[in-house]
Amino acid sequence: MKGSIVIAALAAAFAVPAGAARSGPDAQLANLLKGRVAQQPVRCITVSQNETPRIISGRAIVWRVGQRLYVNRLRARAETLNDDDILITEIYGGQLCRNDRVRPLNRGSTIPRAALLLSDFTPYVRAGVK
Repeated sequence: MKGSIVIAALAAAFAVPAGAARSGPDAQLANLLKGRVAQQPVRCITVSQNETPRIISGRAIVWRVGQRLYVNRLRARAETLNDDDILITEIYGGQLCRNDRVRPLNRGSTIPRAALLLSDFTPYVRAGVK
Protein backbone atom coordinates (compact mmCIF):
# COMPACT_ATOMS: atom_id res chain seq x y z
CA MET A 1 0.00 0.00 0.00
CA LYS A 2 1.53 3.27 -1.09
CA GLY A 3 0.95 6.28 0.99
CA SER A 4 2.45 9.37 2.40
CA ILE A 5 2.62 10.04 6.10
CA VAL A 6 3.70 13.33 7.52
CA ILE A 7 5.59 12.83 10.74
CA ALA A 8 6.21 15.91 12.82
CA ALA A 9 9.31 15.95 14.98
CA LEU A 10 7.52 17.04 18.14
CA ALA A 11 9.41 17.81 21.28
CA ALA A 12 6.84 15.87 23.32
CA ALA A 13 7.78 12.59 21.64
CA PHE A 14 11.33 12.75 22.95
CA ALA A 15 11.64 15.11 25.89
CA VAL A 16 14.90 17.01 25.48
CA PRO A 17 16.83 17.00 28.77
CA ALA A 18 17.59 20.36 30.35
CA GLY A 19 20.81 21.74 28.94
CA ALA A 20 20.72 19.49 25.87
CA ALA A 21 19.88 22.41 23.62
CA ARG A 22 23.15 24.04 24.71
CA SER A 23 25.27 20.98 24.03
CA GLY A 24 26.47 20.12 20.55
CA PRO A 25 24.84 17.54 18.29
CA ASP A 26 27.55 14.94 18.98
CA ALA A 27 26.96 15.28 22.72
CA GLN A 28 23.17 15.06 22.24
CA LEU A 29 23.51 11.86 20.21
CA ALA A 30 25.96 10.38 22.72
CA ASN A 31 23.58 11.23 25.58
CA LEU A 32 20.64 9.67 23.76
CA LEU A 33 22.62 6.45 23.13
CA LYS A 34 24.17 6.29 26.62
CA GLY A 35 24.08 2.73 27.98
CA ARG A 36 23.25 1.28 24.58
CA VAL A 37 25.30 -0.79 22.17
CA ALA A 38 25.12 -0.78 18.38
CA GLN A 39 23.98 -3.84 16.50
CA GLN A 40 24.44 -4.77 12.86
CA PRO A 41 22.88 -2.08 10.58
CA VAL A 42 19.63 -2.99 8.85
CA ARG A 43 18.24 -1.85 5.52
CA CYS A 44 14.63 -1.15 6.64
CA ILE A 45 12.62 -0.50 9.78
CA THR A 46 8.90 -0.82 10.35
CA VAL A 47 7.37 2.36 11.70
CA SER A 48 3.87 3.54 12.44
CA GLN A 49 2.33 6.94 12.92
CA ASN A 50 3.09 6.58 16.63
CA GLU A 51 6.85 6.62 16.12
CA THR A 52 7.95 10.21 15.89
CA PRO A 53 11.57 10.70 14.91
CA ARG A 54 14.00 12.87 16.79
CA ILE A 55 16.32 14.99 14.70
CA ILE A 56 19.84 15.53 15.95
CA SER A 57 20.85 18.78 14.23
CA GLY A 58 23.35 18.23 11.46
CA ARG A 59 23.96 14.59 12.38
CA ALA A 60 21.15 12.04 12.28
CA ILE A 61 17.51 11.09 12.64
CA VAL A 62 16.57 8.68 15.45
CA TRP A 63 13.43 6.52 15.58
CA ARG A 64 12.32 4.66 18.71
CA VAL A 65 10.69 1.37 17.75
CA GLY A 66 9.87 -0.71 20.82
CA GLN A 67 12.96 -0.75 23.05
CA ARG A 68 15.36 -0.11 20.17
CA LEU A 69 16.64 3.21 18.91
CA TYR A 70 17.39 3.25 15.18
CA VAL A 71 19.92 5.85 14.12
CA ASN A 72 20.07 6.94 10.51
CA ARG A 73 23.05 9.02 9.51
CA LEU A 74 21.89 10.40 6.20
CA ARG A 75 23.82 9.65 3.02
CA ALA A 76 24.51 13.33 2.36
CA ARG A 77 23.63 16.85 3.50
CA ALA A 78 22.80 15.92 7.11
CA GLU A 79 24.14 19.34 8.05
CA THR A 80 20.92 20.85 6.67
CA LEU A 81 18.88 19.20 9.44
CA ASN A 82 17.69 21.28 12.37
CA ASP A 83 16.22 19.71 15.51
CA ASP A 84 13.21 22.02 15.21
CA ASP A 85 12.36 20.85 11.67
CA ILE A 86 9.21 19.00 10.77
CA LEU A 87 10.11 15.83 8.89
CA ILE A 88 8.00 14.87 5.87
CA THR A 89 8.43 11.16 5.25
CA GLU A 90 6.97 9.00 2.50
CA ILE A 91 6.41 5.45 3.71
CA TYR A 92 5.69 2.70 1.20
CA GLY A 93 4.48 -0.67 2.49
CA GLY A 94 4.82 0.34 6.13
CA GLN A 95 8.63 0.47 6.15
CA LEU A 96 11.32 3.10 5.86
CA CYS A 97 14.32 1.83 3.93
CA ARG A 98 17.75 2.87 2.78
CA ASN A 99 17.43 5.27 -0.19
CA ASP A 100 13.95 6.44 0.85
CA ARG A 101 13.61 10.22 0.87
CA VAL A 102 12.74 12.55 3.73
CA ARG A 103 12.13 16.28 3.40
CA PRO A 104 12.76 18.71 6.25
CA LEU A 105 10.39 21.64 6.63
CA ASN A 106 11.20 24.73 8.68
CA ARG A 107 8.46 25.54 11.15
CA GLY A 108 6.47 28.46 9.83
CA SER A 109 7.39 27.67 6.23
CA THR A 110 5.19 26.08 3.60
CA ILE A 111 7.93 24.89 1.25
CA PRO A 112 9.99 21.84 2.25
CA ARG A 113 13.73 21.86 1.64
CA ALA A 114 15.50 19.47 -0.71
CA ALA A 115 14.92 15.75 -0.18
CA LEU A 116 17.52 13.81 1.82
CA LEU A 117 18.31 10.12 1.25
CA LEU A 118 18.26 7.72 4.17
CA SER A 119 21.16 5.33 4.73
CA ASP A 120 21.15 2.05 6.66
CA PHE A 121 19.58 2.13 10.12
CA THR A 122 21.84 1.23 13.03
CA PRO A 123 19.86 -0.31 15.91
CA TYR A 124 20.98 0.47 19.45
CA VAL A 125 19.82 -1.70 22.35
CA ARG A 126 20.44 -1.45 26.07
CA ALA A 127 23.64 -3.20 27.06
CA GLY A 128 22.94 -6.87 27.81
CA VAL A 129 19.81 -7.03 25.58
CA LYS A 130 19.88 -9.04 22.36
